[in-house]
Amino acid sequence: MSELAVVTPTYAQDAELFALLHRSVLEHTSPNTVHHVFVSPSDRELFARYEGPRCRVWDRSKLMPSRYVRVPGTDVHVDYRRPWPPVRGWVLQQTVKIAAADLVDADTMLVVDSDAVLVRPTSAASFTVDGRLSLHRVDDGVTADMGRHVLWHRVARELLGLPPAPPLPLPDYVTALTFWDPAIVLAMRQRISEVTGRDWMDAFNARLHISEFILYGVFVDEVLKASPPVNTTICHLSYNHEPWDEATAVAFADRLPPDAVGMMISAKSNTPMDARLAAIRRCAQVAESS
Repeated sequence: MSELAVVTPTYAQDAELFALLHRSVLEHTSPNTVHHVFVSPSDRELFARYEGPRCRVWDRSKLMPSRYVRVPGTDVHVDYRRPWPPVRGWVLQQTVKIAAADLVDADTMLVVDSDAVLVRPTSAASFTVDGRLSLHRVDDGVTADMGRHVLWHRVARELLGLPPAPPLPLPDYVTALTFWDPAIVLAMRQRISEVTGRDWMDAFNARLHISEFILYGVFVDEVLKASPPVNTTICHLSYNHEPWDEATAVAFADRLPPDAVGMMISAKSNTPMDARLAAIRRCAQVAESS
């Protein structure tokens, strides 16, 4: 068993970004770290080029029970026993992260979106304190104007059998790069099954609005009451949806926190590749000088 496995759901539209991420995984993780990549059947051939000792490309449909049927020509699945709601692609991307705990042969999962990259040597040990893995949690990060986050908290608490959330603000656990403990993921799945009386995947997929990161964070904090160490600078994040020019991207990279191992410029920004590469190069310079 290795210390770390990297888990990334992705799809054809992000193939160019994924190439940057995978290159960074090879560069910044130990030689026994495997990158587990989950794609739709139609995208399998596109990503097959990465298959090798340090990369496993999985057909994400294979993680789902046979009762889940893919709607031809779409990225939607339905459970033929309960066809509503359908499982949309972005929910399935979350599902496979949680299901991956069965597949990775590692002590720790590094869950990374395909628009992020690693920019420094990365290990779970660097983010473990007294044997406890760090959790990404921004205290009071969810406010009244963040309707979707508020909904995600409510759904997480329902699935975990917890009372309604306390008054706002609430903690925010959403990020593009974070460490998960596979044993905790398995315990979280068991809790969902016990609370709902259903297979965890069915209960999860039945929700139209859900966040895997908030689910995991609420489980750690409120079910396990684990009091984990908190680190919010593991990944240098931008969720900006406007394209950046090279100067703006480089200025963002200049602000790389001293202990950040990742950087993410949202794919939704449509930032040109030249600007994105310039930011990655600048991160390398900042990391080298720190």
